[in-house]
Amino acid sequence: MSTPILATKLYIPPARPKVVPRPRLIERLSDGFSAGHKLTLISAAAGFGKTTLVSEWVAALTPSPLPAGEGPGVRVAWLSLDAGDSDPTRFLAYLVAALQTLFAGIGAGVMAALDSPQPPPIEPLLTILLNEIAAIPADPSPPLRTGFILVLDDYHTIDSKPVDQALTFLVERQPPQMRLVIATREDPQLPLARLRARGQMTELRAADLRFTPAEAAEFLNRVMGLSLSAGDIAALETRTEGWIAGLQLAALSMQGQRDTASFIKSFTGSHHFVLDYLVEEVLGQQTASVQTFLLRTSILDRLCGPLCDAVLGSPSASGQETLEYLERANLFLVPLDNERRWYRYHHLFGDLLRQRLGQNLTPGEIAESHIRASQWYEDNGLGLEAFRHATAANDVERAERLMEGGGIPLHFRSAVNAILAWLASLPKSALDARPLLWVRSATMALTAGLTTGVEDKLQAAEAALAAALKNAEPDPQTRDLIGQIACARATLAITRYQPEAVATQARRALEYLLPGNLRFRFTANWALSAAYLFQGDRAAAGRAIAEALSISQASMSMFSTILATSHMGRLQELDNQLQRAAETYRRVLQLAGDQPGPSANDACLGLARIHYEWNDLDAAQQYAQQSLQLARLYDRVIDRFIISEVFLARLSLARGDVAGAAAMLAQTEQSARQQNFILRLPEIAAAQALVLLRQGDLAAAAHLVQTHNLPISQARVFLAHGDAASALALLAPLRQQMQEKGWQDERLRAMVLEALALVAQREKDMGLQLLAEALALAEPGGFIRLFVDEGEPMRLLISDFRLLIEKQLHGQDHELLGYADKLLAAFEQPADLPQSQIANRKSQMLEPLSQRELEILVLITQGLSNREIGARLFLALDTVKGHNRRIFDKLQVQSRTEAIARARELGLL
Repeated sequence: MSTPILATKLYIPPARPKVVPRPRLIERLSDGFSAGHKLTLISAAAGFGKTTLVSEWVAALTPSPLPAGEGPGVRVAWLSLDAGDSDPTRFLAYLVAALQTLFAGIGAGVMAALDSPQPPPIEPLLTILLNEIAAIPADPSPPLRTGFILVLDDYHTIDSKPVDQALTFLVERQPPQMRLVIATREDPQLPLARLRARGQMTELRAADLRFTPAEAAEFLNRVMGLSLSAGDIAALETRTEGWIAGLQLAALSMQGQRDTASFIKSFTGSHHFVLDYLVEEVLGQQTASVQTFLLRTSILDRLCGPLCDAVLGSPSASGQETLEYLERANLFLVPLDNERRWYRYHHLFGDLLRQRLGQNLTPGEIAESHIRASQWYEDNGLGLEAFRHATAANDVERAERLMEGGGIPLHFRSAVNAILAWLASLPKSALDARPLLWVRSATMALTAGLTTGVEDKLQAAEAALAAALKNAEPDPQTRDLIGQIACARATLAITRYQPEAVATQARRALEYLLPGNLRFRFTANWALSAAYLFQGDRAAAGRAIAEALSISQASMSMFSTILATSHMGRLQELDNQLQRAAETYRRVLQLAGDQPGPSANDACLGLARIHYEWNDLDAAQQYAQQSLQLARLYDRVIDRFIISEVFLARLSLARGDVAGAAAMLAQTEQSARQQNFILRLPEIAAAQALVLLRQGDLAAAAHLVQTHNLPISQARVFLAHGDAASALALLAPLRQQMQEKGWQDERLRAMVLEALALVAQREKDMGLQLLAEALALAEPGGFIRLFVDEGEPMRLLISDFRLLIEKQLHGQDHELLGYADKLLAAFEQPADLPQSQIANRKSQMLEPLSQRELEILVLITQGLSNREIGARLFLALDTVKGHNRRIFDKLQVQSRTEAIARARELGLL
């Protein structure tokens, strides 16, 4: 009896009229065909558009409407498989029938043999068929007609080793005229690795088939007629991970919805459309053991074989084997590494599994699974994951033990946020029963940069402790907790710039803490260091932070090490050790990892300041922006963002954007005043004074620096007014004070300004001598902007210094010569300006001197020869002489001496 052939199984599905074009995938399929690949495998889970893609492709290859590919393009035969085709005889009969849609009579003998009462083995029949295929003459007329394609759709429905073997036989001996395309939900049992290694196979998998954001937008808005925003589309694409069926089910659900944004937020795998599809098409197709595996492991954010074994207890198959099966079967399992060790479930599929888990297991059974997962993570040194599963199991005791065990990376924001979220979820009664949890709620908030409510939590902890003690003397553990409370209060006082409170609480903490509580002993010493720094005792701050750093290294606490190292970097920076400080700050960022918390803000800002000093403004900008982002993670009651904003304004000023800097500072001042950050106002005012001086508004600058008592800024205003004597009267004692205190940064700044003031006061030799001392102090750190920011007067002074040492050394090298050259190169070279705008009102000159002529006149006054003037200003000798002649003409004099006298008479000098 002949095998009946259902003709509809041989029809090529027509391309849909409204479909999203996928040229990138069509091109890959065509490239594989052109390359002569034997097999094209399209393997992905249900709903990834495999059949749609292949039908679209073959429609492009066969522009003729004839289903059998009788048009001018490539000929295509199509066979839609089902479970009944697992019978080798039936499979082969349909295979021949599909080929006969292209080549009438081909395989007729095979069909006759199959219809016999005792069909021969499959292999000889395939041999006959292959010979007939090989005998098909190539049609030379159309260029594309170089062979034919046989598509086997839904191959995953085949559950037959003989069929797999028959297909393997066919593929390995496949004539060049034939190309095989297999669309399937799971990988067929074919020698795929061998074909892949030989370059004989084109593969498209779920990662290739998933819709890109652009394709998702095309589908949702054009094909489905929705009008979603880019944000809504991105959210849906992320939620569905480009799974086409998921997008379609979401689109169908949204039709008629008014609030699509809310719908998208709530769209999960438990939505009834998605749930029905996945249950029917995916979960329901699996064996009972696989379903059990899927449901019980759905509690895991990521899966590996041993972890799955631990969660299931005594699985029927090893976790690794089951995961490998799930991947082969395309069961919405996403590999997370190339070694195929870690996986996760597709988001929507995971949602479905967890929803079904709640229906199949009791809360106690689910909690037990979480405990097993927690134990596995703990045994493998993954503290945060262990903690998360302990909290999911609502095992407070276990979660508390893990939280205190030191295995959770508290320098990661995600870890701190996880602990805070858990503590916030606990009822007050649970916290009162365990005062440590109140304390930890406060200290973790401080770690996250949150200060609001911390004092309330500490008071709640004290109340809970008092209730537990009932007037009894505290035992050592309770005393330790009291010490931790003091530590938290010291940290809180740091954010409020209260050095006395910081020191008091830190010392109380050291008195109460157990000797072995290194984590909080570190905090106490770190807080003491901050208190000393606030009070100006940098030496004591250095000793305290060295002690804190020693403790943090002994405790192996990454968070503590980050804090201590960052603080050490700041002290190095204040001591002008910029190279060392930069290395220290970089180490902080390395320790902080890819997701640094707000505590890394200081390191970023420190690197910004250092790169600014090195005149690397781009790097300074990058670090400053990063510091601002991290600073904004703090509570708004913490003023760290103000410091970053002021720095960015000064950076804009250095780039010449005076108006931008002024606007930024105005906004920062407003923020500071609104939030009562009074201690930051002098810092803002110092930067504003620089802007006002650049704008020429000396009166406003003077008023500002007097209001905020800014000695360095005051000296700069005096110099701008031409009052060098007042500047010197301020700077000389200030420099002495800084030297006595050992404040190297402030001492250096005072020296630089004082050198300029001395020159302005006609004390040039003393000015040069002080400049030489400043250069010697600044050179090891590589300071550049410290000098460049003082502008042209400093450039001339350094140029004088360079000429002087050149004269003295007679060609010999000097340790500061190269540094002076480096600084001079960093200055913006003055251009020949048009007529001077600063002509003295008292001048009786008919024509004012130009800026360049005034500059040369000053150098003439300093006794420089024409050649020396040329060297300093980078001018040719003849050019200098030309300027001299014009100066003499304008001043109506005949010599240098007369020119100096006339200039002084006119008030030009």
